Amino acid sequence: MAKSPWQQVTDRFGSKEALVKELQGLVEKTDLFVKKFSEAKGLERVSNRKLLRLHRIAKEVQERFGSRAKLIDSILEIEKRAKDADYRKRFEKYTLGRLLDLHEAAERRVRRAEKRARPKA
Repeated sequence: MAKSPWQQVTDRFGSKEALVKELQGLVEKTDLFVKKFSEAKGLERVSNRKLLRLHRIAKEVQERFGSRAKLIDSILEIEKRAKDADYRKRFEKYTLGRLLDLHEAAERRVRRAEKRARPKA
């Protein structure tokens, strides 16, 4: 049976406070996140499931791209719109999860197009 989000948090981080502290470190020292959460409430009141998802997405983007700007550059490069400043500005408002989904969808479109373009032997 799958572990509950609380069990996953305690197994991987020891406590919810440790996970929140790690996420806050990512928020403060990197430009990965758009400041959308309430400063008054903070991350302490977010559910364990959402915190785990945020942590997974942040780590994946940090490992694959290094920064939010590089992720946006990669999306624009795949879509062949690297010089489109308005399109870039639009992406800068998106959340990290949405940007990652857009990148994966763009990669799938490119792979599918390449597969169709290959001649059948």
